[in-house]
Amino acid sequence: MRAVVQRVKEANVLVQGQTHGSIQQGYLIYLGVHTDDTKEIALKMAHKIHQLRIFEDEQGKMNLSLTQVKGEILLISQFTLYGDTKGNNRPSFINAARPEVAEPLYALVYDALSAHHNVEKGVFGADMKVSSINDGPVTIIIEM
Repeated sequence: MRAVVQRVKEANVLVQGQTHGSIQQGYLIYLGVHTDDTKEIALKMAHKIHQLRIFEDEQGKMNLSLTQVKGEILLISQFTLYGDTKGNNRPSFINAARPEVAEPLYALVYDALSAHHNVEKGVFGADMKVSSINDGPVTIIIEM
């Protein structure tokens, strides 16, 4: 499982021209599911994101968690995170899990994060338009 976590001032996602999810300060997370991923991996990913400390404290050090700053999450499914361009100009997505495997694991990450945070999400498999104002910018890649 692969997550790209961006610290944002705000973010939103449009689906068919309508706002589907919108947050203020927090994380915009693009989540990709690998063919080998399991429920255990999904829960470890959610825990890692929950514990992540990338907000600045009074000394300007990245030392505060999402909980400490009362931040929110916008979670976007992103199979293209497993696009492989080695040897080609057109990506291969053979390592991305099929929707019947990926969607329940994406939902599990959403549910686990929702137990601690306000989490908005996109629509799995939909054409989405995501907008954000990055903070920093700070972008962290997490792999399980």
